[in-house]
Amino acid sequence: MGDTSGVPSRHGRSLALFAACLLALASPGQARAAEQWGPLAPPNPHLGPNGTSTMHGDAGSSDATPLAGPGPGPRAVGAYPLGAACPTLLQGSDGLVVALCTAIVGRAPTVHLLDPGAGPVGRSLASLELSKGSLLGGVYAYLDNADRLVVVDGDRALLRVAHTKGSGGGWQLRVDTRIDLSGAIPADDNVTGLVPDWAGNVWFATGKGVAGLVTPAGAATTVALPAGELVANSISAAPSGRIAVATTHALYELRADASGRPEVIWRAAYDRGSARKPGQLSWGTGSTPTYFGPRTGADYLAIVDNADGQVRVLVYASGTGQLVCAQPVLTEGGAGSENSPIGVGGSVFVASTYGYPYPAVPDDAGPAVPPSAPFVGGMTRVDIDDAGGCRTVWENTVRSAAVPHLSTADGFLYTVTRRGLDVTTPLDGYAFTVIEPGTGAVVSNTPLPGTFVDDPLQMSPLITASGRVLQGTVTGVLRVG
Repeated sequence: MGDTSGVPSRHGRSLALFAACLLALASPGQARAAEQWGPLAPPNPHLGPNGTSTMHGDAGSSDATPLAGPGPGPRAVGAYPLGAACPTLLQGSDGLVVALCTAIVGRAPTVHLLDPGAGPVGRSLASLELSKGSLLGGVYAYLDNADRLVVVDGDRALLRVAHTKGSGGGWQLRVDTRIDLSGAIPADDNVTGLVPDWAGNVWFATGKGVAGLVTPAGAATTVALPAGELVANSISAAPSGRIAVATTHALYELRADASGRPEVIWRAAYDRGSARKPGQLSWGTGSTPTYFGPRTGADYLAIVDNADGQVRVLVYASGTGQLVCAQPVLTEGGAGSENSPIGVGGSVFVASTYGYPYPAVPDDAGPAVPPSAPFVGGMTRVDIDDAGGCRTVWENTVRSAAVPHLSTADGFLYTVTRRGLDVTTPLDGYAFTVIEPGTGAVVSNTPLPGTFVDDPLQMSPLITASGRVLQGTVTGVLRVG
């Protein structure tokens, strides 16, 4: 019947588990009939396949996918031991997976090409080392509509990396195009996030608060955000042409003005708290802004603040910046989140990372207060009603060790959870966990092999077109299904 640790509270445990069991036994069609999820925003024509071309699934960073996952129950597990941490896993139209990883030795960003249908132990079909930039060596990238990885390297160059088969039958990775952005990005800065808009401009934001765009012709223009505001997460795009950027102080929407230059539409400051929290990588929101909504799939924007004591999910109206609602979340677990919320239809899902034991944090992150804390976990679902209010649907104590994703095709939430006690140790194990998003109940847990060498480190999984889940870890990639 599955692990009961994800039930929202002791009261009502039996009803929640009964509902979860019924869904687990039902066919996928019956499970979907219980609660419809969506709509998702229309696919961005300048991205690869919808659901697999960005770390968060799509241009709006919904962390929801139209692809079905493996479903509940035991599943086969494979591995790709790459000697690198792999936060970005993307799948193109040819079915191959492009992984952007940070090598353990030297911390250089390295692109790997993987076959998601490989045997129990897969290998890299091809690899390409990029120039090193930030501490993490490059995290955010996307696949364009030609299956090329679009990334900014440590030399401040916008690259499009293609993969092709050589004359001998082997695969090769090569830089297809290169645009020098050194004139737009200061020498002591680096790109944190990038995303295309619906017109084909490539938008980017740097760690030190420069936002800009590169036109299809290769011209770059920028706008400086207020001094002292850092960008620690990626950025998101909506079909309207608006771009969302969250700094360590405020949430912004931008757009291209009549001359094609970036301009700020609105700014909304949020409660960033008195210090960085343990389990977060910056002093401020840990969210990549999430576009979602019940009408267009991009009506709203959501982030989680960093308020002392109790954090809230903040929902804003896209286009105006009006605060729709601010709802306390993670009240039964750790009050802090480094992860982007899931946003789909009128629902937002937030997972706690408070106390997660990262082996390193960026140099400019600042001290955590307190320096460490138990990782108790916790997830919250919040719904936005037609009147513009918010309500909490459920909370649980699932200890998610990865960025959860929701499949609108099969109606399940997927993540990897950390086993063991709240006080973490290197001996903690992990499990592939399936959650019923209607109740927050855990439907099934599949133990994963290994211990600390397979730490997902709050990285985002990839649900592939064939229903497998690939999860980056500190040493490579795990495959479930």
